[in-house]
Amino acid sequence: MLGPIHQARDERSEAREQLRLALPLIAGHAGNQLMGLVDTAMVGRLGPTSLGGVGVGNGIYLALTLFGMGMVQGMDAPVSQALGAGEETRARQVLRTGLRIAWLVGLPLTVLLAVIPPFLVHVGVEAGTASEVQRYLLGRLPNTVPFLLFSAARSYLQARGITRPIVVATVVANISNVFGNALLIYGDQALHWVGLPGVGIPALGVLGAGLASSLATISSLLVVASAIQSLPKPPGDLHAADQRALQRTVLRLGLPFGLQVLAEVGAFALTGVFAGRMGALAAAGHQVAMTLASLTFTVTLGISSATAVRVGRHVGQRNERSARHAGKVGLVAAATFMSMASLAFLTIPSLLARMLTNSASVVATACPLLMIAAVFQLSDGTQSVAAGALRGAGDPKAPLYANLVGHYGIGIPIAWVFGFPLGLGPSGLWWGLSAGLTVVAIGLTVRFWVITSRPIARA
Repeated sequence: MLGPIHQARDERSEAREQLRLALPLIAGHAGNQLMGLVDTAMVGRLGPTSLGGVGVGNGIYLALTLFGMGMVQGMDAPVSQALGAGEETRARQVLRTGLRIAWLVGLPLTVLLAVIPPFLVHVGVEAGTASEVQRYLLGRLPNTVPFLLFSAARSYLQARGITRPIVVATVVANISNVFGNALLIYGDQALHWVGLPGVGIPALGVLGAGLASSLATISSLLVVASAIQSLPKPPGDLHAADQRALQRTVLRLGLPFGLQVLAEVGAFALTGVFAGRMGALAAAGHQVAMTLASLTFTVTLGISSATAVRVGRHVGQRNERSARHAGKVGLVAAATFMSMASLAFLTIPSLLARMLTNSASVVATACPLLMIAAVFQLSDGTQSVAAGALRGAGDPKAPLYANLVGHYGIGIPIAWVFGFPLGLGPSGLWWGLSAGLTVVAIGLTVRFWVITSRPIARA
């Protein structure tokens, strides 16, 4: 009887530690997604073409910048494992490497974001929507490098268990985003709404939404940078480590993670492009539903980040049994939350959609998609946390392979066939997404169970 009793105690202790770490991280991720929700709600008043342009543009932006974030997150396992082994100086050295990689990756991605939009009309996106995509991405260009620098700083702070600056940064960014959106999207009209006289601010529309997001990210970066600067300097020489060796380690782990994120987000972005080919209304409905589904996903991202830290710490302590407990706790937490989210999508889809748009036709398009989103909530949460657990264990390849097979071998082909030849429209696209996510979730969960059944080498 002692074995099961001790196991239950260990799991309860692990659950408390993960909950303490996950709650502020959830607030941080949800706050970041809240900025996208505010963007959608404010741009939604400009009409379906602008809303569809922001949806397609945001999908492209996320696909590329989250690839960069995945590259930077190659530092997750080395940082958490170093801290688990009591090596604070090495952890700070890994942070320096992550910041350097943020610059090296961020600058080429900025250039790529600038040159993609003119080609959208050649893949069937309506000219009006493609024009709005170009204007929106122009405003997001200054956002790329600061976003990656923030990701590196966040990874270090959460591995240290220092989460308050992340929450503060999120609050500051959201306040900046609300005011920035109002002034830059609508110009003087926003001032008139609150009884103030105009001062000559032009209404920039979707360009203003992109610029507001960039300013918000820069403000959040300043907060976390200040927090790291205030921490005591760890003992030892921060320059003593072989930076090239550290950079190779982070890139060895980060490149597969970056490609995994690119594969996953790219699949969603590709369905956004497919929706754009179906017309402005389909693209707008897709964007509303995707924004709401992404909001629930961010909760599991917080759980995933906490799981990655806890698994990494246990691996650093050479304790695979506890690493498995940490992964199990994260998976159960994600499944519990996503079950509640699924119920909300099934019972009040119209109410949720009307939070983001006042267009009856867009709401009518989004509601069937939210019903399908209810089906894949559990798979989406499971694959997110399982990927985080594998990241903490230093397994960079399994999430990439699972996403390539699940999304591009199964999900995207189903989405295309259901959406176009079978004529199911946006709903067909989302059934394809659901199939892909389910395959990924099963594959990653099985993989985590396999690798934690044997000793795990440190990254």
